[in-house]
Amino acid sequence: MNDKKVNAIEIKNVTKIYGTDISSVKALKNANLTIYDNEFFTLLGPSGCGKTTLLRLIAGFEDITEGNIKLFSEEIISLPPNKRPVNTVFQHYALFPHLNVYENVAFGLKRLNKDNTEIEKRTNEVLELVQMKDLSSRKPNQLSGGQQQRVALARALAPQPKVLLLDEPLSALDLKLRQAMRVELKTLQRETGITFVFVTHDQEEALTMSDRIAVIRDGEIQQIGSPEEIYESPNNQFVANFIGEVNLLSGVCLTEGESGSCKLDAGYEISLSIPQNVKKGDAITVFIRPERIKINKSSAGNSQTSISEFTYLGNAAHIQLISNKQLINVTLPVDDVKNFKKGDLIEIEFPKDNAQVINK
Repeated sequence: MNDKKVNAIEIKNVTKIYGTDISSVKALKNANLTIYDNEFFTLLGPSGCGKTTLLRLIAGFEDITEGNIKLFSEEIISLPPNKRPVNTVFQHYALFPHLNVYENVAFGLKRLNKDNTEIEKRTNEVLELVQMKDLSSRKPNQLSGGQQQRVALARALAPQPKVLLLDEPLSALDLKLRQAMRVELKTLQRETGITFVFVTHDQEEALTMSDRIAVIRDGEIQQIGSPEEIYESPNNQFVANFIGEVNLLSGVCLTEGESGSCKLDAGYEISLSIPQNVKKGDAITVFIRPERIKINKSSAGNSQTSISEFTYLGNAAHIQLISNKQLINVTLPVDDVKNFKKGDLIEIEFPKDNAQVINK
């Protein structure tokens, strides 16, 4: 069995500059990225980071300043948008208000000069796929936000593109509907086998749906990896901070190597792997997620660490500790902290495998 991955999209040294004078803006800076066929790939970052610009370059809505883009090994930068084997789902769906659901979905197929039998067959197939066939005669203004979303997806999928580009398609939906649509989108991608490229600023969306994620900041790709890799082993402090809650604790290296150690400014000495470029005595920053820290009540009663805030979150509790004037955040299942309260003296356990030295 051949498990070799097929490259769907190859981004090579791509730069995009808006404007030509002194006020020009470099929206993308030498981006390099490969997206595989049948992959759910997410471009994640804050507003203005360049993720939508990259999506528009793939679609052909913007011209590249430098670099190259290939789709399934063929250069596409000279092709107009309508000649590229991609379709786009926009944030606000862009449905035709005067057409019903069926007509909206069939519109693109008619533009491709498909015969009526094929148009009817394919339109009904995708409406069935997105569970909208029973509402095919309704106009967009008679649909909920989630239903409009499904129609936009069906219309984009009808021509059977090789790649589907999705530009923050869930941002206009309320929280519960967003959560439901995440599951639907991932299921849809698996069922169709189409490569999905999804743009979002929402970390939870990226973590729950993606096969891989590219985190972007100020036009530069900071890290590419699986959701687990991005969350558990961020490349730098920006990625760590952007994906979920995090503790970034300052300290000093005590011993080097894989079985190294450091002394935190918070007063604790912990064991962890020390990178080769870090030497004894160097100032370092240690990364650890709040849910990876363990706490116990101080048996001696003379701990330097106490609970400064205790917040009930339903199935979990968020605890803020203060130790040697340093703040440390802990998130634990509520059943594990039933006997804790604000002001309690605490001892902290830092599991070695969950703490790492992190770059700026």
